[in-house]
Amino acid sequence: MTPVRVLAVASEVYPIVKTGGLADVAGALPIALKAHGVEMRTLMPGYPDVMRVLGGADEIRRWPDYFGGPGRLLAGSHDGLDLFVLDVPHLYVRPGNPYVTPEGVDWPDNGVRFAALSRIAADIGHGLVPAFVPDVVHAHDWQAGLAPAYLHYDNRPRPATVMTIHNMAYQGKFAPELIGSIGLPWRAYGVNDLEYFCGISFLKAGLQFADRITTVSPTYAQEIQTDEGGMGFGGLLRARANALSGILNGIDVSVWNPQEDPHIAYRFGAEDLTFRAANKAVLQQQFNLDSSDEAPLLGVISRLSWQKGLDLLLEAIPTILREGMQLALLGSGDRDLQDRYQAVARANPGRIGVVIGYDEIMAHLIQAGSDALIVPSRFEPCGLTQLCALRYGAVPIVSRVGGLEDTIVDIGEADKSGRDATGFKFAPVTADALAGTLRKANIAFHDKLTWRRLQLSGLATDVSWRNRAGDYAALYRGLMTARA
Repeated sequence: MTPVRVLAVASEVYPIVKTGGLADVAGALPIALKAHGVEMRTLMPGYPDVMRVLGGADEIRRWPDYFGGPGRLLAGSHDGLDLFVLDVPHLYVRPGNPYVTPEGVDWPDNGVRFAALSRIAADIGHGLVPAFVPDVVHAHDWQAGLAPAYLHYDNRPRPATVMTIHNMAYQGKFAPELIGSIGLPWRAYGVNDLEYFCGISFLKAGLQFADRITTVSPTYAQEIQTDEGGMGFGGLLRARANALSGILNGIDVSVWNPQEDPHIAYRFGAEDLTFRAANKAVLQQQFNLDSSDEAPLLGVISRLSWQKGLDLLLEAIPTILREGMQLALLGSGDRDLQDRYQAVARANPGRIGVVIGYDEIMAHLIQAGSDALIVPSRFEPCGLTQLCALRYGAVPIVSRVGGLEDTIVDIGEADKSGRDATGFKFAPVTADALAGTLRKANIAFHDKLTWRRLQLSGLATDVSWRNRAGDYAALYRGLMTARA
């Protein structure tokens, strides 16, 4: 097995910093790749949470002025991850999450903040760290999108590059004047370069200049080549179709393991699901829901947004109530949706429970205690919560889009590989279609044999990174062979 060195570039990495699925992938993939002969080190910004856990780090390089202030490149490790950290306090030591102020507004200098991350990625690609010269630079989402562009415009021998799209909706758009201040040549402002509707796009930079483009499910790879799904980049992605592929995400099955999970009330395995009922009782208590074995308990762990279809679920609340179901929702996002869900919970005590925010422990309990997990997204590159649901015996109810289409087998069907049904899928993505599927799920829930069959098929599904990591390893090796 040919050894491969890969520099991953990500703006968030679980378990250090997480706002979404990108962090889960960036945290799990490097560890899974070790079995495939891939040495991956991950470059990330030196946010306060990162600096707190990076004990005993080595200083690789120091600059008196790095994009407007002093900076350092550090090397260290945490929880099995080998890290490079760009410690530039004037860019990264901020309150709030990595991208927005505590008031929820984008930091006005985000373009500079993530250009700095991409610039150091390119420099590492050129050999800044002699002990680790990567064969491949793997950029994740728009925050790392300039890394392939810097390597291109440097016009020097360079490593191969991969750009992974986790969500086309986030495109890293900025004013064209930024080009001059981040060290790119002005010729980069062109229709075949970074120019995007009279501005520039960091995501376009990665899509334009990476040797290979991946996204996180095969169906999403097809959807983003359409004008609607491509969100402005459909034509570019059709032109680069030969370089584009979809590789399904996995989940870290050591973190999401109901047999050893420290966050759930009662642990259980596929051979005995009895303790799911005990977790359901605890979940009902935590969400102030009526204690009932016979009421199907629907779980939601999601960002509250139009993309995630949470407005459609609100319209389906009357169906949930008429069918005798319960709902436990954990999430935050759009202020109007938050207010409306809280109002629905107040109006239906014992039936609807809502917690605004994110709590990792509660997320695990929802997976372990809910009967079904709802993901009604209008578009979903891959989705991770439905994979966790399969692992925990919560039956997924999902829309037929993106990775949801690829990972769930609808009831009564078997997919091309012969997998048994694992859940429910609905299309079109409308409130009526969702309501109809909820009614179908309620009927199936009260047929205990059918429901148990769905649960066991889900539990038997491989949702780990094992095979997915092998696909990435093959991609890296293919690039090395092509460039040899």
